Amino acid sequence: MCTHPQIEQQITFFYTHNFKDSTEFYEQMLGLKLWLDQGTCRIYTVSGSGYLGFCQASETSTPPADKQPSVIFTLVTQQVNEWFEYLKQRGVKFEKPPTLNEKYNIYHCFFRDPSGYLIEIQRFEPNHKKRHNQISYV
Repeated sequence: MCTHPQIEQQITFFYTHNFKDSTEFYEQMLGLKLWLDQGTCRIYTVSGSGYLGFCQASETSTPPADKQPSVIFTLVTQQVNEWFEYLKQRGVKFEKPPTLNEKYNIYHCFFRDPSGYLIEIQRFEPNHKKRHNQISYV
């Protein structure tokens, strides 16, 4: 059996051309708690030891805003409908309302943050035939 060094935390970083709008969105709309403020980068606690960081983009650090990479940031919760209603009441425009995706056996919805990144809120549906210690991908 092969063992590897322990991973203690996970941080996903996104660059943004509008740092102020992005940080306000994640703090005020999603209610993420600030874990570390590095000035031009802010890191938020998502859950447990999972973190999300936003850094002010420079001309050389990111592709142009109209060429954002195909990234989906997924928040997993049993309360998909509650998040949908909560964010909708705060003016968030959804690209896709809560829907059952039978192929991946998930219930999910999609919207974009101020920088154009796609955010998915999803829950895994119970199905003993398809799920055997596997992760579903959209």
